[in-house]
Amino acid sequence: MKKNGIISSLFWKMFERGGRAVVELVVQIVMARLLAPEQFGMLSIMLVFVNLGNVVVQSGMNTAIIQAEHIERVDCSTVFWMSFIVSLALYAMVFVAAPAIAGFYSSPGLVWPLRALALILVINAYNAIQVALITRELDMRKIFRATVASSLASAVLGISLALAGAGIWALVAQQLSYQLINCLVHALQLDWRPQAEFSTESARRLFGFGSRLLVSSLLEQAYQSLSDLIIGRQFSTGELGLVSQGKRYPQAIGSVLDGAIQPVMLSAVSRVQSDRAQVKRLVRRALKTSTFLVVPAMTLFSVVAPALVPVLLGAQWLEAVPFLQMYCFVYALLPVHSTNLQALNGMGRSDLFLRLELVKKAYGVAIVCFCAFVLKDVHLMVVGYMTSGVISTFVNAWPNRHVIGYSYGEQVRDICPAFLISAAAAVPALLAASLPLDGLVLIVLQAVVFAAAYISVSALLHVEAFVYLLNTFQDLFGGR
Repeated sequence: MKKNGIISSLFWKMFERGGRAVVELVVQIVMARLLAPEQFGMLSIMLVFVNLGNVVVQSGMNTAIIQAEHIERVDCSTVFWMSFIVSLALYAMVFVAAPAIAGFYSSPGLVWPLRALALILVINAYNAIQVALITRELDMRKIFRATVASSLASAVLGISLALAGAGIWALVAQQLSYQLINCLVHALQLDWRPQAEFSTESARRLFGFGSRLLVSSLLEQAYQSLSDLIIGRQFSTGELGLVSQGKRYPQAIGSVLDGAIQPVMLSAVSRVQSDRAQVKRLVRRALKTSTFLVVPAMTLFSVVAPALVPVLLGAQWLEAVPFLQMYCFVYALLPVHSTNLQALNGMGRSDLFLRLELVKKAYGVAIVCFCAFVLKDVHLMVVGYMTSGVISTFVNAWPNRHVIGYSYGEQVRDICPAFLISAAAAVPALLAASLPLDGLVLIVLQAVVFAAAYISVSALLHVEAFVYLLNTFQDLFGGR
């Protein structure tokens, strides 16, 4: 694959992620001022079941479509019919179980919102195939168009309903309409439609790869959702709302920056998987570039959080600041996790992917449950996620020492510049907080000071990722 094609796809993917993040940020800010933490806590509980269902619906098949060297029309139709039937079965289960779920969390108002939100499962049975086909061809402009259209339309609907006093239904409508419009816009841009055909050979072949990813993804999603389920039951939906808001924004930033790089890298690696040296070069470039962008973003967000949260969300969300700062650390490590795991997927080693997930979730669940049920502290639960994240950097990196020849020691050396320079840049930004300023003026000043320090030190030390990004921008926009 040509370098220009990869870079073009990367930037379109970043624009797509960035556009969605900006719109969602505005929506969350407006809704956080209109709705209570308890209502966001209810949404978090509902999303646990919807997100778990989405993992089962996709069954790792979308990644199998991206990773396969050759794909036929019948393969896509086969995957769709499998996903569609599973989605209908899961929706029926959620529909029936909704009253029991609402009763367990003492939230009778959860029943019909959950039943409505679960329609996402059926929509995504179709949309997941479309996204996989587009990603396979690296035509990220189509995803960009669909994301912008669905983000804007769902934002208008969600905010309008919140202003009208719809409460939790405003959040449900925003989530559901986003998925529906996104699916429709993708469909308008693609020639593909499911056909009345099914191949058992295709099902066995693709599910053979995807089944291991299914188990891995279920473990990951269940682990990520575990804290929401525990907090909602062990503590309160109000505290769950605070934790979910603290997690939401670092997660969004990581999704924009790291999430733009990883799908492109997966497709690129899968196309050169026979050339081990080339794969290692692609993976190193992805790790260095992603870390160089994600780590300073998380560091800056953590620094400005005490001033930013009351300005954007209101004083009622001040208790979310410590959670936000802790999750900034968690997501600063995201590039190490995602790069290594996507490298294994690109090389067709979903078997190793599954083994890693089993190991990580074993100690991760133990740590989180200990903090929740023994220490009984919601803050320590998030500290548990931080601890698991650090341990998992080693676990995720270990197999690639043999698979592509990229050792953990090499990876640590590659990511150290971003962490060290971010720490250095945070010092003057934190000192700026002692000035007699507040609100937006202080936030802007801290951001400018941090960015100036980070870029200056990176340029002075000729950090490889900085030089690469600078040259890439010059190649794209400088007419060279």
